[in-house]
Amino acid sequence: MSSRLLFKQEQQDRGPAFNFVKALKAVNAELRSHYPESEELFKVILIDDNPSSGILKHKIHEHGLKDLITVLSVTEDQLVSELKTNNTHLYLSDKPGLKVQEAVNEGIAAATMSTPKTDMPVSEDQLHVVFDGDAVLFSNESELVFQSDGLQGYLKNEKQKVKIPMNEGPFKGFLEVLIKLQKKLHSKGLCKKCPIRTYLVTSRGAGCDGYRALNTLHTWGLELDESVLLGGGKKGPTLQRIRPHIFFDDQKSHINAALEVGSVACLVPSPKNNK
Repeated sequence: MSSRLLFKQEQQDRGPAFNFVKALKAVNAELRSHYPESEELFKVILIDDNPSSGILKHKIHEHGLKDLITVLSVTEDQLVSELKTNNTHLYLSDKPGLKVQEAVNEGIAAATMSTPKTDMPVSEDQLHVVFDGDAVLFSNESELVFQSDGLQGYLKNEKQKVKIPMNEGPFKGFLEVLIKLQKKLHSKGLCKKCPIRTYLVTSRGAGCDGYRALNTLHTWGLELDESVLLGGGKKGPTLQRIRPHIFFDDQKSHINAALEVGSVACLVPSPKNNK
């Protein structure tokens, strides 16, 4: 992620990703306590635009994050290559642009993080991650039908394909990583008190369109802790209840609604090669 998401350069203020990173640290502590020899841990690479100042490393040490974070200085033209070299499961930028789009086109979960208008209190020891469905966990195939044929055409398409799983979207791999770590912790008896919780919050309804989403996840062998089918309703109230550390969506309107209620939100671009 961009270093500016963790610490704002011009001030000592924390950036919008600070609570997310602290939650990753808490999950790592649980994983280390149960699997002391395992290297399957969260690792954060901060992309530093000003490596000569030394301020960033001081802040990392000050907040007790040095075991979690590696600082990397990389030019913009090398960025996507470095992401692939480091087997990156998630890339977060502080500004929209070609590099976020390029990363998604290369199969890397990538998004632009925005700062909410107010700070929503979040858990310090349990990571909450919220995903949208279409164009995030799933491909944008159904969304394209909605855009071309309207609501009725979309509902007809979902009814006809209700038992046909959708293709994967750019964030399926990141969800797989989270669930893999969850299962390791569940096997140690941490089910209700697992330090990772995953959520699907989608505009799909409780009819064939919602069933298809849930059936796709079931076919993939991925079970989220909670799935909310809003049927076109607003996402803000649900996010207020869940209090996520991070929320991923491809629609600017939902991003704005999340920011209004104090949730850190990340805009996901659609892959250009996703037909």
